[in-house]
Amino acid sequence: MVCPPQNRPASAAPARLSRLAAGLISISLFAIGLSACAPAGAPTPTAERVVNVYSSRHYDADERLFKAFQDATGIRPRVITAEGPALLQRLKEEGDQTSADVILMVDVGNLSALAKEGLVQPANAPELDALVPERLRDPQGQWYGLSRRLRVIAYAKDRVRPEEVASLDALTGPRFKGKLCARSSTNVYNLSMLAARIEREGAEKALAWARGVAANFARQPQGGDTDQLRAVAGGQCDAAIVNHYYVVRMQASADPTDKAAGQTLAISLPDQAGAGVHVNVSGAALSRYSKNRAEALALIAYLAGPQAQAQVAALNDEFPIGPDIALPPALAALGPFKEDQTPLTALGARQSQAQQLYEQAGWR
Repeated sequence: MVCPPQNRPASAAPARLSRLAAGLISISLFAIGLSACAPAGAPTPTAERVVNVYSSRHYDADERLFKAFQDATGIRPRVITAEGPALLQRLKEEGDQTSADVILMVDVGNLSALAKEGLVQPANAPELDALVPERLRDPQGQWYGLSRRLRVIAYAKDRVRPEEVASLDALTGPRFKGKLCARSSTNVYNLSMLAARIEREGAEKALAWARGVAANFARQPQGGDTDQLRAVAGGQCDAAIVNHYYVVRMQASADPTDKAAGQTLAISLPDQAGAGVHVNVSGAALSRYSKNRAEALALIAYLAGPQAQAQVAALNDEFPIGPDIALPPALAALGPFKEDQTPLTALGARQSQAQQLYEQAGWR
């Protein structure tokens, strides 16, 4: 017996989603069968639909997005959070017994490590390819960028002139001798930043730059990006390389001490006259052993769609992946900017080389 078409109201994506994202969600839900084919009067199955998420993101904004996704689709995200390296190790140990369907990671370095270890599979979803710009996704569909992050120079407004921090190269000069703060070279943000320079300029020039910056440190590398900002505000150093959203959040912090510190800082989007500011992504991958593939693709499509993208910008101060999403005032205030066009795949491929150069440079 061939089942007649069923009405599936739960699979209809809300009008606020893009037509592409809605199409993928609808197709995905149809594939898993929201309504069983059963004789008239038979009870409707009530099995819960879930998608298991391993995430290295630790933001309240993500929880709100997961809730909105569940409201829109009826699929409940079950989330495990940990730092990127810990999630990578867990996935390797679990192998084909993992429950992970979607893996969310910050930085291309982490996303590329998943692919290198064979822990993800190509999505093979044209709808996702249409939602995520080509430059911000893996050519084989093994990961998709979901937000953009700029690696910028934060500096003390009362001690540094904007023209003095117009380029990352300026940080190697005598002006900043003993005036720079930085986090460890082993941090994936710094690895990807140097990897881009290696790809763009070659290893010799990249090593010279890293040596120049390391020679100007005010203290040994330590702490996270927020720690660098507090050190600049406190006068331990004049400038630091950080991700842009740390500054934006500090300037709007509910903590009066941090907010006051943030007001002493300014952001330079460096190298606008050259290669452009370094851009990385936070993104998603489909687990190689996903047991809920349709639900996983529906979640990734939702996160890449316009509603979620607007929320990422408004709630988390990350730049959306597309150009048509309205920016909140704090991001819009940074103005238009030129992005470094180094292929993101090169950032992942050159992580080990970047670490070796940092060690040679004395940047610990």
